[in-house]
Order: sequence, then C-alpha cells, then structure tokens
Amino acid sequence: MMNNANDMQKMLADMLGAFPMDTSAMQDAWKTQAQLAEKMSRVALDAAETSTEISAGWTKRALAKMNEVAAVKDEPADYGKAMTDFASATAEMTAETMAQFAEVAKKVQMETVELMLAAGREGAQDGAAATTSATGAADAAAQKTAAAVRKPATVK
Repeated sequence: MMNNANDMQKMLADMLGAFPMDTSAMQDAWKTQAQLAEKMSRVALDAAETSTEISAGWTKRALAKMNEVAAVKDEPADYGKAMTDFASATAEMTAETMAQFAEVAKKVQMETVELMLAAGREGAQDGAAATTSATGAADAAAQKTAAAVRKPATVK
C-alpha cells in the first residue's frame, strides 16, 4: 500500500523511467511542422501580394478608361459611344483579370498539394524513425526488466 504522495510519485517516475521517451523525435516533428507552416504562409503571402498587384493594375486601367468617359465630347452621341467603349473595355479587362486570379489560385493549389505531399513523405519517414527508436528503447527496457525479475532476491 502507498503510504503517501511521494511513494506514488516515485512509483510513477520509476515506471516512466523504465520506458524512456525519445524527445528528439518530438523536437524533429515540431521543427518539421514549423517548417511546413512557414512554407504554407509563404505560399499564402505570395498569392496575396500577386492578387494585390492584379487588383491594383485592374483599378489603374479602369480609372484610365473612366478618364476617357469623363472627357468633354464635341457631340452628344460621342458620350454614348464613350460609355459603350468603356463597357466593352471593362468587360475585356474583367475577363483578363479573372484569368489572372485563376492562375494565382491554380499556382497556390499546386504549391499546396506539393507541400502536403512532401510533408506526408517527411512525416512517414520521421514516424518510421521514431517507431524504430521507440521499439529499440522498449526492447532494452523489457530486457532490463526481465533480467531484474530473473535475479534472485537477496535475503537480509
């Protein structure tokens, strides 16, 4: 029977000590996860930067076309033509811009899939290494325990 909390703590410490844990595997997993997060962040930030550039270019082109609409015309019919030209140019710019956004999305998707596949391969390798290490440590602890059990107790 356990007399106090210290006995319980000692028993738990002895039990955990019998099955050593390889903290380097956990550290490696943490580093791998941090590296993946950095790469994923880089993909997202690059996409945001590119999207911002696309949006800014679209806005500049639209404003330039608006200048043509706002300019004074000689004939009233020229205002209608300016609006028609603006609508056509805007539709064309919109199609071009959406295609550019689609390319950004496609690039992000491809890079994300590549990163996830690479992370899966690295995770599998890290897991195999950790399992091998843990198996070796568990075997050593089991052999040590078995040897201690086979030893005859000394009588005082």
